Amino acid sequence: MKKMFTRLSVVFAAAVLLTSCYSYTSVVGNGAQGQQKVTKWNHYVIGGLAPVGVSDSKAMAGDAKDYNVHTRHSFVNMLVGGLTFGLYSPTTTTVTK
Repeated sequence: MKKMFTRLSVVFAAAVLLTSCYSYTSVVGNGAQGQQKVTKWNHYVIGGLAPVGVSDSKAMAGDAKDYNVHTRHSFVNMLVGGLTFGLYSPTTTTVTK
């Protein structure tokens, strides 16, 4: 029993420690010309398989023709996802104009 508990503990620790953050950046036009930022969360369920509410980067950029879009799975997003056991998995999108 103790051996099985140890193995499960190692598997659980590996699953927690080997998760990764991802980050994706898109440059539209010539890229951001200023430092104005708009940030919104994207909402996914079932480990990110089903989108519930995803931000629209064009709407976030407004009338800007040159901007950067940075989508990431931040520490806070991972914490929320971990607390919900992956049922709710948010990401963050930031548009820099």
